[in-house]
Amino acid sequence: MMTMTAFRRVTRTVAMIAFLATTCGWSAGFAMTARVQEEKPAEPAAQNEAPKTGEKAQADTKGLKPIDLKLPRPQFKGTPKNAPPGTNLEPPRKGPRPAFLAPEGVTNVARGKTPLPSDKDPIIGETKFVTDGEKEANEGTYVEYGPGVQWVQIDLGKPMSIYAIVFWHFHQSARIYHDVVLQVADDKDFVTNVRTLFNNDHDNSAGLGLGSDKEYWETYEGKLVDAGGQKARFVRLYSNGSIADDQNHYVEVEVWAKE
Repeated sequence: MMTMTAFRRVTRTVAMIAFLATTCGWSAGFAMTARVQEEKPAEPAAQNEAPKTGEKAQADTKGLKPIDLKLPRPQFKGTPKNAPPGTNLEPPRKGPRPAFLAPEGVTNVARGKTPLPSDKDPIIGETKFVTDGEKEANEGTYVEYGPGVQWVQIDLGKPMSIYAIVFWHFHQSARIYHDVVLQVADDKDFVTNVRTLFNNDHDNSAGLGLGSDKEYWETYEGKLVDAGGQKARFVRLYSNGSIADDQNHYVEVEVWAKE
């Protein structure tokens, strides 16, 4: 049978334990441990997730090689921080754009072709600049068309399998061009088998349908669109001015394809 002295000792011990638990946070620590044990472990990251690069990731690279894309010299560094209100910009990409892979024999078939513009009387330059191979951001290397929706079209001469289309509007300074639409078709009037490869016109102001692609800052890298091997003879690019002014510009358009 417990004596009175022993009972008092037990009582003091229990009281001391309760005091320490309260002042030292034992109870909180016990509760936290319990919660951690109850939480499910994080699921491992997917091993085959495609990289988020801002460009379409290429899934199957077997039998492919990088296209021989030569870039002009950059005219400014970094990405501008302040975009005008209402723009729907693509997220900035860290580092250079990954090399684009295509089958053996793919070349720039637009080089030296004679483009057809919607504006037959350019304000500055000549339409032949669009496919002359000169991509540097210098005076005399770009053509300037009038305001509003304008397009420039390239006839490849025959139907070809198109893998990538790269274009530079203007990269002397940071600009965002509006209603950029890229289409391919089987006929020069763009009636037969018209396919839209890129469209960032979010309000259909160009009249070509609503686009889901993002707007982007012009840089020395140009805009590369993955055409996925689409078979077509005619390529047409639209724009509707930029944040700088209402005019439309092209430095160069390259169509990477093969028969």
